[in-house]
Amino acid sequence: MMAEESQLKQIVGLIREGRCHLLQAELLKVGESGAALKRKHLGRSGDTLLHYAARHGHLGVLAYLVETLGLDPELVNNDYKRPLHEAAAMGHRDCLLYLLGKGVQRDCLKKADWTPLMMACTRKNLELIKDLVEHGANPLLKNKDGWNSFHIASREGDPQVLRYLLSVSPDIWKTESKIKRTPLHTAAMHGCLQAVEVLLERCQYDADSRDSCGVTPFMDAIQHGHMNVARLLLQKHQACYTAVDKLGAQPLHRAAVTAQDEAIRFLVSDLGINVNARATDICLTALHYAAKEGHTGTVLTLLSLGADLNAKDGKGRSALHMACAGQHGTCIQILLQAGLEDSFDSAGTLAQNLIKKGEVLQIFKDFAGVL
Repeated sequence: MMAEESQLKQIVGLIREGRCHLLQAELLKVGESGAALKRKHLGRSGDTLLHYAARHGHLGVLAYLVETLGLDPELVNNDYKRPLHEAAAMGHRDCLLYLLGKGVQRDCLKKADWTPLMMACTRKNLELIKDLVEHGANPLLKNKDGWNSFHIASREGDPQVLRYLLSVSPDIWKTESKIKRTPLHTAAMHGCLQAVEVLLERCQYDADSRDSCGVTPFMDAIQHGHMNVARLLLQKHQACYTAVDKLGAQPLHRAAVTAQDEAIRFLVSDLGINVNARATDICLTALHYAAKEGHTGTVLTLLSLGADLNAKDGKGRSALHMACAGQHGTCIQILLQAGLEDSFDSAGTLAQNLIKKGEVLQIFKDFAGVL
């Protein structure tokens, strides 16, 4: 067993390095007893020798394994991934063209229903994508999450790839994932400015299309800090900067959750959003959200923009309550130092909730005289 494992490691190492002649010599040593070894599924992934050859882009090794040793180019590993998936994912065009020339399935599915074309779209490799499409790969197929190749290309953000996919399938943009996210959501979320430009120019997305959580592309751009994309959506798409998600939260609130201070200043100072606007369903302000998450810098930004320290949500909780519940000592200190006028009617309850964190209790002792 030990000898076989050592032999396997040596063979895999030679494949990774593309040393075809040494590989041939090593495989000749195993003779007929090594027939099973040549087709063996290795490790937890269940990769075959073909998977290693395609993944590392060694065409000579790949051709030797198929043509001389007779390995089936449709062999799958434990994730149902085939050598074509490997070549596509790693951008090895010569290996991909070789496998396509052998007549392998163009739209074979690995785990989660990913095709080789989808995997090629995770790389900015237009030639590889063209090769697959020209050999019959279908760009309209969707994976288990409802993403097609155009969704994936939108995430990567290469405008040339997007234009090509639109040229071969003009309606490919008319797609949503299972949670109703469009390629425009995806490009905006990942800050792909050039991709967003193409999507706005070539596709007809609704300005404020919402996913299943009520999130718009503009919200995605704002909460991830992609200000260039957010501005473009305002200028070219007339996005609504006060739209609300399913919890009634505006872009301002979502920016507070993710500590996007530049976005907050833009929304309040440039667009005139009320810094104390409330998420309609739960009555939280941006300051509530920032304090709940413990975003010290964002709390300071909001206070500098005029956030109301004493605003209460629907349950009578202030930003201080949120900071206390999250055990965010620095935020508590900032809120108290800012001159909180809360009557502290619930201060006893707050203190009880803070017993496990001595440093926070000390802040309350110093500033509020609770204990």
